[in-house]
Amino acid sequence: MPDVLSAPLVVEFPFTRSLGPVQSAFLTGLRERTVLGVRADDGTVLVPPVEYDPVTANELGDLVEVAPTGTVTTWAWNPSPRRDQPLDTPFAWVLVRLDGAGTALLHALDAPGPDAVRTGMRVRIRWAATRTGAITDIACFEPYEGEPGPSEPAPHTGEFTDSVTGIVAPARLDYVHSPGRAQSAYIKALEERRTVGERCPSCRKVYVPPRGACPTCGVATAEQVEVGPRGTVTTFCIVNIKAKNLDIEVPYVYAHIALDGADLALHGRIAGIPYDQVRMGLRVEPVWSEGARHVDHYRPTGEPDADYDTYKELV
Repeated sequence: MPDVLSAPLVVEFPFTRSLGPVQSAFLTGLRERTVLGVRADDGTVLVPPVEYDPVTANELGDLVEVAPTGTVTTWAWNPSPRRDQPLDTPFAWVLVRLDGAGTALLHALDAPGPDAVRTGMRVRIRWAATRTGAITDIACFEPYEGEPGPSEPAPHTGEFTDSVTGIVAPARLDYVHSPGRAQSAYIKALEERRTVGERCPSCRKVYVPPRGACPTCGVATAEQVEVGPRGTVTTFCIVNIKAKNLDIEVPYVYAHIALDGADLALHGRIAGIPYDQVRMGLRVEPVWSEGARHVDHYRPTGEPDADYDTYKELV
């Protein structure tokens, strides 16, 4: 049995969104060391503010200013901070109901240890030295033994100079991916410029890339079958938007390719032919990357197009 491969994998993208008047005022206020909430239809002051009442669904806009001090309503200790968390030393995640607010705000509390944290303790905001109009303008909370802020929030227009109108929130997932036995064998065969699939012992279909089990019959597969290297374009799309860090000029064609002997089409880029001449039934062959262990793209073989009846089940 071949060794099962594994490798770190990162999925990352920036999420860009525009802000309505309530969220714009809230984040701009943080930049100015001002915490704003919004009054709901029942009079409750919501912090962080929301644009619609969670009970009535009515649009909200009655902004008020609350104090930078508050009370911990619940907490959990974080002994091992991760990348990009508010603090790089152990801290507590806390829900804090700021003075004048009716709901709690989630953030980090800088404390020496879990014994120093308790429900009901008084805390205050520690502002970031540099503020840009984001929740990170609150660096964290810290213990506070001074006077509480006013219990009744003050009305606020929500108007600031140079208001924040949009944010970019990075989303990232780090994990270790293992392709499993079947796909490990598939990847290792690519190093030898071979493409292998696995045959289902029941329906006798050959799946490429192999999955370790037949998706139709649900039984395990183990019999390796070498397929291709040539194949047939079953369907395709024309890509007109250039991907970041991908050195391929647009437009280009990405296709489903049924390799000879396979009962499942795989993905591949088509090159060596004008994009507007790619068609269903086009016969193609792989072009391998120099020094790499994968197919760079597929190009036309010069053979006559395949008859539709030979690949229609794979479209």
